[in-house]
Amino acid sequence: MLAHNGVEMSVKTRFAPSPTGYLHVGGARTALFSWLHARKHGGRFVLRIEDTDRERSTNESVNAILEGMTWLGLEYDEGPFYQTDRLDRYNEVIDSLLEQGLAYRCNCSQARLDALREQQMQAKLKPRYDGHCRGAGVSESEPHVIRFRNPPDGAVVVDDCVRGKVAFDNGELDDLIIRRTDGTPTYNLSVVVDDMDMGVNVVIRGDDHLNNTPRQINILAALGQEAPTYAHVPMILGDDGSRLSKRHGAVSVMEYRNQGILPEALLNYLVRLGWSHGDQEIFSLDEMVELFDIHDVNRSASSFNTDKLEWLNQHYIKHDNPERIARLLSPHMGNLDIDPATGPDLVDVVVAQQERARTLVEMAEISAFFYRDYEEFDEKAAKKHLRPVAREPLARLRERLSVIPEWQPEPLHELVKAVAGELDVKLGKVAQPLRVAVVGRAASPGIDVTLHLVGREACLRRIDRALEYIDQREGAGEQ
Repeated sequence: MLAHNGVEMSVKTRFAPSPTGYLHVGGARTALFSWLHARKHGGRFVLRIEDTDRERSTNESVNAILEGMTWLGLEYDEGPFYQTDRLDRYNEVIDSLLEQGLAYRCNCSQARLDALREQQMQAKLKPRYDGHCRGAGVSESEPHVIRFRNPPDGAVVVDDCVRGKVAFDNGELDDLIIRRTDGTPTYNLSVVVDDMDMGVNVVIRGDDHLNNTPRQINILAALGQEAPTYAHVPMILGDDGSRLSKRHGAVSVMEYRNQGILPEALLNYLVRLGWSHGDQEIFSLDEMVELFDIHDVNRSASSFNTDKLEWLNQHYIKHDNPERIARLLSPHMGNLDIDPATGPDLVDVVVAQQERARTLVEMAEISAFFYRDYEEFDEKAAKKHLRPVAREPLARLRERLSVIPEWQPEPLHELVKAVAGELDVKLGKVAQPLRVAVVGRAASPGIDVTLHLVGREACLRRIDRALEYIDQREGAGEQ
């Protein structure tokens, strides 16, 4: 990146969330774009917590943001910085602006401001402060706010990396408050001072901040500073076209973790929300760094599609190291009150199920039968496969399984195949009733792997249960 004087500058981006809730996926995408831009250009990435809203900011939210960033793997080079630690610095800048005549005290009452707003709206004018106190010489001793003296003429042109050139007439911008009556600085002042002091020269943020940008550029100009490069990315929508919110499902990064989404899948999905590289869908983190260009982000909003996210997640589950997936799966098994140490090796279960699960939660649910008996048969599967005609195959299988010397997939497969041959039926006529008997439903990994992982004792017990079910059906006159 070149400075205006032609000197090469190191890129520095930032992510600056307000700790008033969880880390939203929209915020996570902004963080990702900022992180990628810094990494692509060999720059630095800053994490700053904008916690000046004391009523809404909480330590819990700060921890949620830090946890989300760590889980996603978006490591920061500087920070986290907290705005509440920098109040003296903001006031120092405000006092300097006052001394230079670039800011002034204002004691307009709320009643006057409300009346002014009402008058302007009735006259179909844009509501804005009228500069009443610009030359009033308000005393420091009476309650007042500090307003920035916005330039009255000219325009601010934002050369935005996403939206292109956007012009704002200074005549439309009022003298914004930069320090409240209680002495606390406002957002637009704090963020300017932070970016200036921290050397942030590329600001990537949501387009809901675009209207703040000309105000911040004017403050920077008053401080004798060059404005950073801006990129305002569009919002993320739900599938109904409205802004993504809790009513659309999960919107917190950690909720997706709890739902069994892998961090790399979520990052891959987020980078594709508004950006593309040809028809490529799967991106490693290294590929993202190499290929991502903030100038290629779409201007229009993107819609969040959970099915697409789960498709990506399934891809990553399929191709990941089974040992890692097992580590990530373990807490989800715990959520089902299953201790993986009480059954087959969880890595072996992962290998068996890797092709079958879209999320880790789903993998845990479809793997529970390896560790404990199912509560009930799937009604549809039982009606179809546990009929009186299945009694003989199951009884014969039980007898053979009880004495098979080697409980391994290959001999187990040969045993099932042999029974089918003896009965002169297709393998499925034997394997499917056996699967429903052992698993409780009609879907599982290969019958040999399933039997092996469930174990001899549990298999025999469950076959007995299936035989009892068949007896009951027959007793009721069912076929």
